Amino acid sequence: MDRSDVCVLVPTRNEAETVADVVRGYLEEGFDEVLVMDGASEDGTRDLAREAGARVEQQSGIGKGQAVREAVLHHVERPYVLLVDGDGTYLPSDAETMLEPLDRGYEHVVGNRFADMREGAMTTLNRVGNRLINRAFSLVHGDSFGDILSGYRAFTRASFERMTLTADGFGIETEMAVECARRNVRTTTVPITYLPRPSGSNTNLHPVKDGGIIFLELYRKAKTSNPLFYFGSVGVLATLFGGGLGAYVGIEWVTRGISHEVMAVVASFAILFGVQLLMFGVLSDLILTLHHEVMRRVDDVDPGRGRQRAGERAHGGEALAGTDGGTDLDDEGVTGTGTGAGTGTGTGTRTGPVEGDAGSRAGDGGRQRTDERSRTDERGSDVGAE
Repeated sequence: MDRSDVCVLVPTRNEAETVADVVRGYLEEGFDEVLVMDGASEDGTRDLAREAGARVEQQSGIGKGQAVREAVLHHVERPYVLLVDGDGTYLPSDAETMLEPLDRGYEHVVGNRFADMREGAMTTLNRVGNRLINRAFSLVHGDSFGDILSGYRAFTRASFERMTLTADGFGIETEMAVECARRNVRTTTVPITYLPRPSGSNTNLHPVKDGGIIFLELYRKAKTSNPLFYFGSVGVLATLFGGGLGAYVGIEWVTRGISHEVMAVVASFAILFGVQLLMFGVLSDLILTLHHEVMRRVDDVDPGRGRQRAGERAHGGEALAGTDGGTDLDDEGVTGTGTGAGTGTGTGTRTGPVEGDAGSRAGDGGRQRTDERSRTDERGSDVGAE
């Protein structure tokens, strides 16, 4: 891949100990654009990155997720992005491994840190948490990317624009993985080396707090990708709780003759609530399956329509305009103009320009546009024949 087509994106916050080495490492690998997106660092990170040769921008918000979104959508113009952390834990020499699948048609590449994790690179707590999150992702979303929390990624700018991303913090990696699975972004995983943080470099990750946020992000995203799990998991818990409480009430009444009316009401409510959620989850899953099937058939019939929908998601639903002897607006409306002119001689000489009908129609599928242009052409031809 031509290095001039790639922007190396490095989101940072207080990475003065490592950022200069990271920037120089990628410049030495032949990349001519390294963009450091800084989140209000207070230790001179921006100055050090700029001195090392990077282009530095300061993000308008806070958090890694917001930095990545702002950088890709507003500061990156190249078609490919290589995303890497600024803490010196990833090797610039792995860049070729990361980018090579993009040449083979993949749209998103995840670097698997577990393939070559050096001693001390990850604490036991973080390692267990990563394994649990990866298994939860596979269970909920039906795909396995090996290491969804990896900060080393390569992707096309076009595929990033198709994603709906809202996470501001470290949940951005999880959200991108979910969007890849949800939108059928061609994704693959490659082995990389993961190094310990250099001495004097402090992590911005809080394992318990950020781990909880990531789990909640996985669950929240299941609402639109796996509604059966989203509603069904709560439904099962509510039903089990109600069943257990109801069993206790029943045993107490049979063995001791003690009636727990309030507990019985609570148990009944929990069971009804759980069953309703399960039914809602099944219906939602059926609707989602039918929706995906309809969209797949639409894209099979008209692939351009699928690309148009992706463009509307990325750019807020801007209308697409085309010109063909006038101005065409997609299926919602049609505007057409036509002009015909003819000159003929007979017993006498008569010359007359005839202007064709010009009008606009709101049509369904463009049929009215076709009829209007056909009438315009016929009218111009008749005048010319006279």
